[in-house]
Amino acid sequence: MYRTVDDQLSFWAAQDQRKVLVMRGARQVGKTYAVRKLGTGFKYFAELNFEETPQAKSFFEGALTAQPLLEKLAVFTRTPMIPGQTLLFLDEIQACPKALTALRYFYEQCPALHVIAAGSLLEFALNEVPSLGVGRLCSCFMYPLTFVEFLRAIGEKKLLELLNGADFTHPLEEPFHLRLTEHLKTYLMTGGMPAAVAAYVRHHDLIRVMGELDDLLLTYQDDFAKYRQRVPTLRLQATFLSVAAQAGGKFVLARVDRNLKAAAISQALELLVKAGLVLKTLRTPAVGLPLGAGADHSFFKALPFDVGLHQRLLGLDLRELLPLSVAEFANRGSLSEVYTALQIASCTSSKHRPELFYWQREARNSQAEVDFILQRGNTILPVEVKCGTRGAMKSLRLFMQEKQLPVGVRVSSENFGTLPDVRILPLYAVHRLFDPNLTI
Repeated sequence: MYRTVDDQLSFWAAQDQRKVLVMRGARQVGKTYAVRKLGTGFKYFAELNFEETPQAKSFFEGALTAQPLLEKLAVFTRTPMIPGQTLLFLDEIQACPKALTALRYFYEQCPALHVIAAGSLLEFALNEVPSLGVGRLCSCFMYPLTFVEFLRAIGEKKLLELLNGADFTHPLEEPFHLRLTEHLKTYLMTGGMPAAVAAYVRHHDLIRVMGELDDLLLTYQDDFAKYRQRVPTLRLQATFLSVAAQAGGKFVLARVDRNLKAAAISQALELLVKAGLVLKTLRTPAVGLPLGAGADHSFFKALPFDVGLHQRLLGLDLRELLPLSVAEFANRGSLSEVYTALQIASCTSSKHRPELFYWQREARNSQAEVDFILQRGNTILPVEVKCGTRGAMKSLRLFMQEKQLPVGVRVSSENFGTLPDVRILPLYAVHRLFDPNLTI
């Protein structure tokens, strides 16, 4: 299964001077699979999982000098550690914090060796390690499959080429637009978790896919027990469910549990964000670039990290969803806004966490909101999401007028189109917002 991250990993591996790479993201998004795939291009591939082989932690109890460590790892994994020929993969590295500390010494003392680390609860371990060595490590954030990756997975590479060749003055022919719309509806049900997509590709059975998603949800909820020293398990579960319920609007801490203080709920939410299970969209005044400079961190939206898991958290009935049009479907539980946010997040740089922004004005008798505010080149681009094909776009035009912007974008179930001051972008083409060849 092709992932965009494959190209990023290959680029990293080809560099003459490279840092140790740390794969980051939620569990089950495909980090281990991607590294193993990269490993097939090396003469030697050594994988060490600290949860499966906890005895290997003893190697890191003494001095963390690179060469003695590599000699021990070579014997333990039965793989020679040859710079330029071996890829060393340290998985579930959060189970051995001293191995995290050792990464800097691999870089400093054996820089030609390719080293990658990953872990399911890595974010917490990174915060607890005193010093990782600034400038010695680089990160690669990984997410569920995007809609573009889903199209590749189901064998629609040619259709994707047509999509990437369309623009606002040259929309897709209607049969291709309808075909992409139906694929989008399927994606909104399956989401981008590799297990769910693989189940769909193998069986084309949405009931099986729903089963995979439910299994994944149970796995994540079981994982909450691992965080109980920081936050009680039931509070995490309640917060996670509330994120799905409140998606599309400002996240109100009191709605999680009115019997708890805001600080307690905020702590649970931040833990879910660190675990990669929740993304935030911050309100920005959009007075200039960068957008985050004036962002209000106390006023934000929160959303689950996968649209398929989102609809399962909401308990949407598959039997009711299937007959709906994509516009009607996407309107359920703010699916269209959650989907758009996740596509935008996945299209940003993999080297750092995504930053998502929206704009809202709450003046008396004049409320207005624009779903997403993006930086495109050196300009601000407002993006409003509409499930259907109609809408006055008052908020979008008000924002454009206030900020003196010549154009905005409406993302909807329509085909590509253009109005004097607004460009119409199909929901299935959100990734094109980041295409430098698309003139907006």
